[in-house]
Amino acid sequence: MIRRDALGQLPVRTALPALRAALDGPGSAVLCAPPGTGKTTLVPLDLAGLTGEGPVRRVLVAEPRRMAARAAARRMAWLLGEEVGTGAAPAQGWGRVGYTVRGERRSGPRTAVEVVTTGVLLQRLQRDPELAGVDVVVLDECHERHLDADTSAAFLLDVRETLRPELRLVAASATTDAEGWARLLGGAEGAAPVVEAAGVSHPVEVVWAPPERPVRPPHGTRVDPALLTHVAGVVRRALRERTGDVLCFLPGVGEIGRVAGELAGVDAEVLQVHGRAPAAVQDAVLAGGNGVRRVVLATSVAESSLTVPGVRVVVDSGLARVPRTDHARGLSALTTVRASRAAARQRAGRAGREAPGAVYRCWPEGEDGRLPAFPDPEIRVADLTAFALQAACWGDPAADGLALLDAPPAGALAAAREVLTAIGAVDGDGRATERGVRMARLGLHPRLARALLDGAPEAGVRRAAEVVALLSEEPPRAYGDDLAAAWRTARRGGDAYGARWRQEARRLASAAGGPRGGAGVDTGAGGGRGAGQPLSDDAVAGLVAALAFPERVARARGAGSYLMASGTGAELAGAGAQAGWGHRPGSAGSAGAGDGSGLRDAPWLAVAVADRPVAAASARVRLAAVIDEETACAAAPALYASGEEVRWSDGDVVARRVTRLGAIELAARPLTAPDPVLLRDAVVSGLRREGLGLLRWPAAAASLRQRMAFVHRELGAPWPDVSDAALLESVEEWLGVELGRARRRADLERIDAGQALARLLPWASGDAVRFDELAPERIEVPSGSRVRVDYGGAQPVLAVKLQELFGWQESPRVAGGRVPVLVHLLSPAGRPAAVTADLASFWRDGYRSVRAELRGRYPKHPWPEDPSAAEPTRHTSARLKGG
Repeated sequence: MIRRDALGQLPVRTALPALRAALDGPGSAVLCAPPGTGKTTLVPLDLAGLTGEGPVRRVLVAEPRRMAARAAARRMAWLLGEEVGTGAAPAQGWGRVGYTVRGERRSGPRTAVEVVTTGVLLQRLQRDPELAGVDVVVLDECHERHLDADTSAAFLLDVRETLRPELRLVAASATTDAEGWARLLGGAEGAAPVVEAAGVSHPVEVVWAPPERPVRPPHGTRVDPALLTHVAGVVRRALRERTGDVLCFLPGVGEIGRVAGELAGVDAEVLQVHGRAPAAVQDAVLAGGNGVRRVVLATSVAESSLTVPGVRVVVDSGLARVPRTDHARGLSALTTVRASRAAARQRAGRAGREAPGAVYRCWPEGEDGRLPAFPDPEIRVADLTAFALQAACWGDPAADGLALLDAPPAGALAAAREVLTAIGAVDGDGRATERGVRMARLGLHPRLARALLDGAPEAGVRRAAEVVALLSEEPPRAYGDDLAAAWRTARRGGDAYGARWRQEARRLASAAGGPRGGAGVDTGAGGGRGAGQPLSDDAVAGLVAALAFPERVARARGAGSYLMASGTGAELAGAGAQAGWGHRPGSAGSAGAGDGSGLRDAPWLAVAVADRPVAAASARVRLAAVIDEETACAAAPALYASGEEVRWSDGDVVARRVTRLGAIELAARPLTAPDPVLLRDAVVSGLRREGLGLLRWPAAAASLRQRMAFVHRELGAPWPDVSDAALLESVEEWLGVELGRARRRADLERIDAGQALARLLPWASGDAVRFDELAPERIEVPSGSRVRVDYGGAQPVLAVKLQELFGWQESPRVAGGRVPVLVHLLSPAGRPAAVTADLASFWRDGYRSVRAELRGRYPKHPWPEDPSAAEPTRHTSARLKGG
């Protein structure tokens, strides 16, 4: 029996006529409705004709999360007075609302509204692009900009344009930022209609509750324990000051567990809600408290799609966990960040869904305006390997024909294609191979799909599927950091994770063509490593992890420290302090490898889960398996290489024959006769790395370089640039002969740089013969002395004793007369007496004061009253008379 009273209370009902008109007209629309208005529940029922309005249609609703999909289906079925099911009780009318998530389906032939995750929708579109039998698709919570949702929208728009123009499409958003979606859905015909529904908004009081002492900002996935203690304190404060249930937002499962522990003893039921929470807990949260006050600790899964009855207070930690990818190091992980202002509004709104409420924000009011306005779309920051495979299977490897709100970053897409090519999912042109299509249909990340397909022949389908399920549904931290040990724990565990893991393992075994579970069927031979003997569980865990993440196979280089094939260091948790990210026993996320870890003494590891905090030198190992060198090489054949390696190392040339697995050196022996080309390249590399100081620069060479620099500065081409940067760039041009003979650092130290530098003078044009005229090394002064010119400063300098210039009327000029030489006039003792670039002016105006000061100090030297007419000399007055 339809609960019409409940349906009539949903504010979105007023927008339904406009939405129906939009779908009957252009066929697409953007629905903007605040949380709690019924956009997730009433709208699909109405569009399916199940409320008695409009024609009967089959509606597919896509939700970003499994928990939201199940909850939405149950809520819709409740509104119809039914149960979610497969239509097993047609007499009661059940089965008209169903759901399908990965590994679980509760829908059947009678299902009119089916709620699926966006990942399931992508799988269906790849198998059946026409979506046969579906009349309307509703993309819910599209404002969250999850990658699967953006991809689904692009595929659906392609389907509407090429295959099924009658397919109706609704993008439902909880925000009013709908212009981009309207343009996208409207395509060439203009923006799609935007239908807005007003919500019933109860006032929510904002209480600023920052910590008294500053806390450290999020670092990777780690949250300062002091902040979590503070959040728990704010929850206790909210329980004292307010009535109703409390919903507390935290970034992840570890933080939820930590705060739950600190809330022990509160006079309320504490529930933990996240994507891994058992279905029974999720149902209990959504069902209401039955008179018992509750504290619900939740991740961002509770921001939208779900209504938690009884909540009057929200405590917001201000943190969120988002995907980030380090493409250079092949590391993908969730990272803790400050939540956006849009997310903060969404969270606060949960307190005013049913009555006036309050939100306690655990950050200073002054910082609120500095928060990002919206979260980053996943396509900009996430690993794009799965997206790239979906696009390739869709027939658009470059993804340039897809209607996307944000184009994928070129670098991230290129990195994704490299991975897909390496695992055989795409060909050289980026088109999906038959193997790639099979991978895409497994509903796994392509890396894990590769591990399942390639690991099954050696390990057996069932065991390979079990390990892949562990990697797909990352086990709780309490399972430890040893993948094989976590596998054993999951097998014998009766917890909620173990149940989900077994279900996923059965699904994967079936999808890969193996048995649906059970023991003793396909143990798998060692593939040549065990001479037909079955692989141990430890070996299977290592093999599968290495196949999934070949660039993360790692060899020990110290206690708890490893080097991965990608070149990134990896540290077990006990060694984290040396890596720069630290380790605090009992802190959130610190569970895993301690001093007693079974991984600690392993010579080789296959690192399955790792992250690298922003300021850390090494990655932090979350989950890994012990392997041997043979397994590492077999899993990463593309990284295996052997050849001559001649390079500059520690100030000299090292020549060896080296076998490597990526950055890991497996073996090396000296080379007695290295390739001359490689030798030359190594010497050039060393010179460019350590600089021109490796060469010998006698005074004449340094002088020549200064003169050449002066002419280049004053006259330009064809005179060469002899700066460090220019000389190092053209080193093979002017040092070619010497480089051909150099074998080590000592050979470079014997090279006279001046002789080599002269090769850069413009001999070909004939200008080189004028070099000594333009920048003379020495200038002859009136006394007959040839005095060196210093070109090391901004202006050439001639330093000469004053008496040697008697009779010289003008200062000398160089660079073809363009530049006057700055004359430093010295005393008879060689000390500076005056500086001038205009001798005639000095003789007329400056000489008299210099003469008065120096003639008493140097009486033996001539000090004529008229120096312009005096005889220049290098000698004393007595010697002049005697001569």
